[in-house]
Amino acid sequence: MNRLFHNRVPLSRDVVSEDLGALAVKALLAEANLTPKPGLVDQRGQGCHADMTLALMKRSAWTLELFFVEMALAALHLPLGAPLRQELGSIGRSAERAMLRSTAGVNTHKGAIWVIGLLVAAAAQLPAGDAETIAERAGQIACIPDIAQPVPLSHGEMVRLRFAKSGARGEAMAGFPHVTGVGLPQLRSARAEGRTENVSHLNALIAIMSSLDDTCVLYRGGAEGLAVMHAGAQAVLSAGGVGSPTGDAALRALDQKMLANSLSPGGCADLLAATMLLDEIERSSRYVIAEKEEK
Repeated sequence: MNRLFHNRVPLSRDVVSEDLGALAVKALLAEANLTPKPGLVDQRGQGCHADMTLALMKRSAWTLELFFVEMALAALHLPLGAPLRQELGSIGRSAERAMLRSTAGVNTHKGAIWVIGLLVAAAAQLPAGDAETIAERAGQIACIPDIAQPVPLSHGEMVRLRFAKSGARGEAMAGFPHVTGVGLPQLRSARAEGRTENVSHLNALIAIMSSLDDTCVLYRGGAEGLAVMHAGAQAVLSAGGVGSPTGDAALRALDQKMLANSLSPGGCADLLAATMLLDEIERSSRYVIAEKEEK
């Protein structure tokens, strides 16, 4: 068990940041291992990604742990404001470079660095916060401009401009509504019905896929591809969700359509990892940070 959530014994900032970093990587690994995920890398294979494997996703996730630790530590030392935002941005860009080195140039977790990094920083500042409060604080951080942010257009930015969709940045600035308002409620509902953790997490993913304007899908398949994902995911939910015979059949059909059209819901996967992270934090006992630390 992570030391954060053992009890309410005051913990040093180093311990808090290390454990939040470990939880972040745990969420990324859980998302990668979750199977079957329509169009995505999982234990069955590469999904729509010719350049990615499950082993590569795991290696990338482990590479990022130190950087999530640094983000949490920065949030423990700096209050909400421009200096914190700039420090998180700097750490995030270092994380991206390390990720690309570890994957020989394959972009495995660029979106997740942004999403999970914000939530780790917010959780560090709000140790007693619930999922919604942490997501709201992460949104406040995201709304602060990073004057050092480089301006080259990413795939997400190109899609945002072409289709007038806000993308991952807009989702974060809004306080992650698809995490707190879609993914987490679906996860809680499935769990309350006695579904397994694997099935509960899959239903959370499908719920996010049913409504998120995923810029990864838009980049690959345009508006038509996004409509395929939305309709297929909604069909799974309407059929009873993952874990029911009709829901599982609808999930297989959605997976086939995503593969046939080379549609990878990478943005949905990032928000599922965020859902898993906040769920883990919320279900655990809270921790307190020691006011005085050993020098």
